[in-house]
Amino acid sequence: MRPRMLRTSLATLTTSLAAAGCLIAAGPAVAQERPQRNACSPAVSLTGYSDALDKTTHDGAYVGNLSALARVGRGTVAALSDRSALFRLDARSLQPRDVIPLADENGAALDAEGLVADRDGAYLVSSETEPSVRRYSRTGEILGRLPVPDALRTAPEGRARANGSFEGLTLLPGGRTLIASMEYPLAGDPADLVRFQSWRRTGHGDFGLGTQYTYRTDGGLGVSEVTGTPSGRLLVLERGFTSGVGNTVRLYLTDRPRGGTALGKTLLADLADCPSLGATARQPQPNPLLDNFEGMTVTGRSGGRLDVLIVSDDNQNAAQTTRLLRLRVRV
Repeated sequence: MRPRMLRTSLATLTTSLAAAGCLIAAGPAVAQERPQRNACSPAVSLTGYSDALDKTTHDGAYVGNLSALARVGRGTVAALSDRSALFRLDARSLQPRDVIPLADENGAALDAEGLVADRDGAYLVSSETEPSVRRYSRTGEILGRLPVPDALRTAPEGRARANGSFEGLTLLPGGRTLIASMEYPLAGDPADLVRFQSWRRTGHGDFGLGTQYTYRTDGGLGVSEVTGTPSGRLLVLERGFTSGVGNTVRLYLTDRPRGGTALGKTLLADLADCPSLGATARQPQPNPLLDNFEGMTVTGRSGGRLDVLIVSDDNQNAAQTTRLLRLRVRV
């Protein structure tokens, strides 16, 4: 690893991005100096949720198993299924416009977990299978594959556990730094330490290996998603599940590293503290709003806060729900 500072002096977002609509309304935005309505914490409020996609199909494809989100232009949100399908959703109605099948170089299915919509219209998709990060065209053809350090490969080739590698993927504002987050520690690492691998875009548009960072999770939790903020810091979704109790889902903001490669963090909200807004759960949960939340993207900015969309992976399980949450986050 080369110790260097995570670059954060990237271009800020200069236009308001379209937030996904057709969510169950939670009331209008309020002035920043007033207490937030439907607050999960002083920094986070819940502005809506939707179960509209739960147990639905589109063009013969099951619209579930959703593990990642990415904003695509003003009117579209891409949603990635870990069963090798990419859905493009209308940002207002949340209804699928189309579905794109994905596969590896041999035509085999991916355990697709992370998604980035690149500035040229291509998609970057991480898979836990090897793990890997591939570039796909708008229509699903493979355009290339990024290098991955040997230690991050799934055992026995590397030190990563099966189903515990590249779970999150994000491109920082400015489009030059890509970051993938491991879900769980490598063999031999402390039980609460996960790796974040970065790549830097070259002058030719390709990505070369960059700095590898470390991040400490809360006990028993893994990292299910990372999303870049306009300042270049990361929103991190930590998640766990206890049978008979339900899910734990916490939203953190990374601190800027002060030398070295360790990323500190600040808790923004435990989603169990959010209002349920009438949501129901099909299995025990600390809050019926909770489910297996895995995907996250920033959809806009409003009044000094970020609009953040989060989706749950229902694992095509009758006891789970495909649910979208909309949060307003002050970072």
